[in-house]
Amino acid sequence: MANVVVVGSQWGDEGKGKIVDWLSERADVVVRFQGGHNAGHTLVIDGVSYKLSLLPSGVVRGKLSVIGNGVVLDPHAFVKELAKLAEQGVVVTPENLRIAENASLILSLHRELDELRESSNTGTRIGTTKRGIGPAYEDKVGRRAIRVMDLADRDVLTARIERLLAHHNPLRRGLGQPEIAVETIHAELMAVADQVLPFVDIVWRLLDEKRRAGARILFEGAQGALLDNDHGTYPFVTSSNTTAGQASTGSGLGPGALSYVLGITKAYTTRVGEGPFPTELHDEVGEFLGTRGHEFGTVTGRKRRCGWFDAVLVRQTVRVSGIDGIALTKLDVLDGLDEIKVCVGYRLDGKVIDYLPASQEAQAKVEPIYETLEGWSGTTRGARSWADLPAQAVKYVRHVEELIGAPVAMLSTSPDRLDTILVQDPFQD
Repeated sequence: MANVVVVGSQWGDEGKGKIVDWLSERADVVVRFQGGHNAGHTLVIDGVSYKLSLLPSGVVRGKLSVIGNGVVLDPHAFVKELAKLAEQGVVVTPENLRIAENASLILSLHRELDELRESSNTGTRIGTTKRGIGPAYEDKVGRRAIRVMDLADRDVLTARIERLLAHHNPLRRGLGQPEIAVETIHAELMAVADQVLPFVDIVWRLLDEKRRAGARILFEGAQGALLDNDHGTYPFVTSSNTTAGQASTGSGLGPGALSYVLGITKAYTTRVGEGPFPTELHDEVGEFLGTRGHEFGTVTGRKRRCGWFDAVLVRQTVRVSGIDGIALTKLDVLDGLDEIKVCVGYRLDGKVIDYLPASQEAQAKVEPIYETLEGWSGTTRGARSWADLPAQAVKYVRHVEELIGAPVAMLSTSPDRLDTILVQDPFQD
């Protein structure tokens, strides 16, 4: 059976929630493989909206859902999200959700450190969600993290906390903050340990067993490829790898099991937080896109920056993530525009280039080169076949395919999961 990796091909907020929900009905297992509870996914099922930050989208449909080792998990946020879903009638149990025993934890001290850095008047402001994700990944890489499995042994947990605070308390003193007692962190974790531990499993083994049994596995990425710690707009990136290769590392299932990579791609471009954005619009068109597209963050409510479609960036992420096909979303937001621009290249210091350079300084200086396409007066909203689309909308989609070097496998025309045109089923070998 084919296994599918879903990644965002831009800076996130491409509409992954709907697409993953659409695909999860065909999947047997849904896996989150990186990020934390800063990933906002909105699902609309039978007119009811479900907003997820940490849990895989498959839980809403009762599919076996897995939080992989590549995720950093805030246990308190986890418990709150379970309770919120329960209020909406979605019961999550160990029967349909598992957490990797070796996933690292986010603690209150991580959130405090994140807040201190983002609120500081010195250093680079990244524009994080201040949820402690970055500091938690720092501790993971620094080999001092507390992991989910540590919650099962109070004595081991105490030793792990002491190791962690040997780093954090000197850091806090340097920032003018009071030290934290071991007992404080211990109590913080014990308050939720019994609610987390029933979900813990050896995830790499579970996924291997499911794959060998012929299960269809869907890997759900968070954020977008342009926020990748290596291949994104560094340093204005997230603290994990968000490209498709992380699906293997962040779950424990070998790369040979990844059959198809689907890149979720918005028909225009948005970004939240700081960092370069070559096609950003500060005019009435930018306001139009933001208003029509309801461009506010699912997790934070922050207003998103909006701009024209950037084919240079998406073509680059298609290559870096090995994207086989894209799911083009929010085409309906462009309805009614007289003309639509697409970035097809950049100018940098007088030269024309066809890629986004890695240098922070160069990224800030690139100027977009646009092609102007005719818009359409008809509506694409709710279309479920190519015949339902205005001719110019079809031309726009075909031109996007040509520019990015990847076919449109799915076309989304509204937040409703049924308003989807399927060109190629990613689960079909």
